[in-house]
Amino acid sequence: MGKATGFLEIERRDRGYDKPEKRLKNWSEFVKPLGETEIRDQAARCMNCGIPYCHNGCPVNNIIPDWNHLVYEDQWRSALDVLHSTNNFPEFTGRICPAPCEASCTLNIDDSPVTIKTIECQIVDRGWEEGWILPQPPRIRTGRRVAVVGSGPAGLACAQQLARAGHAVTVFEKNDRVGGLMRYGIPDFKMEKHLINRRAQQMEAEGVTFRTSVEIGVMMSVDSLQENFDAVVMAGGAEKPRLLDIPGSELSGVRLAMEFLTQQNKRNAGDDEVRAAPRGSLTATGKHVIVIGGGDTGSDCVGTSNRQGAASVTQLEIMPKPPEREDKALSWPNWPLRLRTSSSHEEGCDRDWAVLTKRATGSADKIEALECVRVEWVNGRMEEIAGSEFALKADLVLLAMGFTGPIQAGMIEQSGVTLDARGNVQATMQDYRTSRDGVFACGDMRRGQSLVVWAIREGRQCARAVDLELMGTSELPR
Repeated sequence: MGKATGFLEIERRDRGYDKPEKRLKNWSEFVKPLGETEIRDQAARCMNCGIPYCHNGCPVNNIIPDWNHLVYEDQWRSALDVLHSTNNFPEFTGRICPAPCEASCTLNIDDSPVTIKTIECQIVDRGWEEGWILPQPPRIRTGRRVAVVGSGPAGLACAQQLARAGHAVTVFEKNDRVGGLMRYGIPDFKMEKHLINRRAQQMEAEGVTFRTSVEIGVMMSVDSLQENFDAVVMAGGAEKPRLLDIPGSELSGVRLAMEFLTQQNKRNAGDDEVRAAPRGSLTATGKHVIVIGGGDTGSDCVGTSNRQGAASVTQLEIMPKPPEREDKALSWPNWPLRLRTSSSHEEGCDRDWAVLTKRATGSADKIEALECVRVEWVNGRMEEIAGSEFALKADLVLLAMGFTGPIQAGMIEQSGVTLDARGNVQATMQDYRTSRDGVFACGDMRRGQSLVVWAIREGRQCARAVDLELMGTSELPR
């Protein structure tokens, strides 16, 4: 694949960024694509490794060596076809996926994997620029109707596949715009929302109907949904946040990360302040911000706080600081535990690890400080370190500690579907059927909090399961 000796001759190079002082002044994407010669050289690094572990590392099983080779051969349109054969929305994954494929790349043994994510993104971006990406309406309509509840990546992928199979698909979304977490949880500087709009327009041309501002289980019952559709797919997210159960957590300055991120995305979309902030405007401007949680959501809060003009930003993580580099002999080709510094961290942030928050203090219902203690982990158990207590000034505390599963009130409770031990909707990865006849589940609602690429995979596989149920056979790929 690629150039036989490319990995020996060409150094890894990835996309660059605008400088922090420039990108902090706006909400636009700031990644700089590689030039055509540079991206061809990077594709040439894909070696004929015999067993492409990147296939296993990628949840949608992207045929990575093939489209790398096609880019090297300057066959971009063919590369796009191969890319779309496994992934409905490469422009999403090419921006916000953490690229487990690169962790699995054989060249990552030497810590210099192929720039798979960058190549993927530039293939699909060029496809849009060249006008190669067009609606694919079905040749034959089946007369079967499918309701997809949730318009995140799982719901969108499922809906598009089913529409292309000839079914009449209606996507129900409780928010005012489609996209789910990608719309209101991912900051615009990581992924601009016109990308979602563009795909939604393509899907409408393929026959998908979008009904926004409709919450199933509240505004429309599950029973009525099943009366009007031949199959129902539950493709909502895992939106139940992990809360901070400490004294003082009720103070007005302690807020959920998703509430903070959603408000800013609504402002960027042109919503007025009242519509963007039904519980009151929430900004970091001039404030000392503490983000609790060291994952991607916490990083997004850091970048958003800095763009809003925070006085300071501190991110706390309860786990110990990961190593700068992983032990390849123990981790490769699996996803490694190592220190990851995002572009938001580089823009300005104090990070602290192995910190437990004990109490929030303040006056007049406003938070003023967080009382913390350092901890150590012994045989998997957390122990507080005596005498390590300290306090941090805080005007705004953002809770970014992850999600515990889907919200059960409403659709899930009304449907009566069986849940697994973690509170997710129970369904297997073989048929995606729930315990209720005619109802399927996929994405975070089924598997719990996960990656956009896993959501797309589950949406595609669930579409095939629904098609099989309705038609007895299916030509959709699994």
